[in-house]
Amino acid sequence: MKQTRLSRRTVVAGLLGSAAVAAIPARAADEPMKVAFIYVDPVGDTGWSYEHDLARRELERVLGPAVKTTYVESVPATADAERVIRQLAVAGNQMIFTTSFGYMEPTLRVAKLFPKVKFEHATGYKTAANVVTYEARFFEGAYLLGVLAGRTTKSNTLGFVGSFPIPEVIRNINAFALGARSVNPKATVKVIWVDTWYDPGKERQAAEALIAQGADVLAQNTDSPAIVQVAEKRGVHAFGWDSDMSKYGPTAQLTANTENWADYYIDEVRKAIAGTWTGGRQTVQGIKEKMVVLSPLNKSVPADVARLFEEKQRDIADGKLVPFAGPLKDNTGATKVAAGAALTHEQLMSIGWYVDGIDGSIPK
Repeated sequence: MKQTRLSRRTVVAGLLGSAAVAAIPARAADEPMKVAFIYVDPVGDTGWSYEHDLARRELERVLGPAVKTTYVESVPATADAERVIRQLAVAGNQMIFTTSFGYMEPTLRVAKLFPKVKFEHATGYKTAANVVTYEARFFEGAYLLGVLAGRTTKSNTLGFVGSFPIPEVIRNINAFALGARSVNPKATVKVIWVDTWYDPGKERQAAEALIAQGADVLAQNTDSPAIVQVAEKRGVHAFGWDSDMSKYGPTAQLTANTENWADYYIDEVRKAIAGTWTGGRQTVQGIKEKMVVLSPLNKSVPADVARLFEEKQRDIADGKLVPFAGPLKDNTGATKVAAGAALTHEQLMSIGWYVDGIDGSIPK
């Protein structure tokens, strides 16, 4: 089965007009379903785009000749994204997965031009007749990382490298802090924002700065292994993010918060092939559904901490532990969630405040 990788130069060149768009033929019954993916980072061997590409490859393996996939990597969430998505539709792809939050508006604009194409957008919150969204409850894993961090830290100072101050990232930082303080009320979290998903140099500098501020356990919502590498070199602990990064920090990495997108992709493409796919949906899955997966614990984690970690992981899967259940205060002391209540999905999707225990304020 042939797999196609398009260069950005090829993709963004030669856009066709509306007449040509209307002439795009429908897929014949004996032809494979053409499915495209657009990634914000290079695929590499770790991180967000790497995990999506692993899932794309698994999709091809499972569905065999019924599907033919294409991907484009390293597309920033700028005007480039809309051009790339549009060209993927022009190229005859019947289904397009746009795998970064910043692709939301470009996806919606292109979807209007290609009503026969099925679009799936990761981590967004806007749908349309031919657009669905899918989201991992990644904050569940972030909470568990916090539990490990809270029980591991000696300085009671934890560091977090954030990408962009959007709800997706803010809720992960908050969940990390909540997990840490659930087992260590003295723990505090310092955050450095790098305004990029992938820039090993900036990520490395942020990690060094957090260590200089006393952090002895580091977490991240960025895509390169630079932070784990810094932790390994400096003798502190860290967590892999989006994929297992233990090969970059065999001593430093305690575990990694990873995603399994393959099951979702296979299910959605099967629906499209069968003619049962519908737009306007939002799918959110987490530990229970095995979309969020924690990598094996480092052997250095004490047995009692490992048991606590596994217990809390089971409780989240069973619904006994809800990370954003009240009472919750923000880091100014204001009550945000009363006892007996919890943040709704809609509130989590728009969260814009830090929980108690996080230093500083969110950039505007």
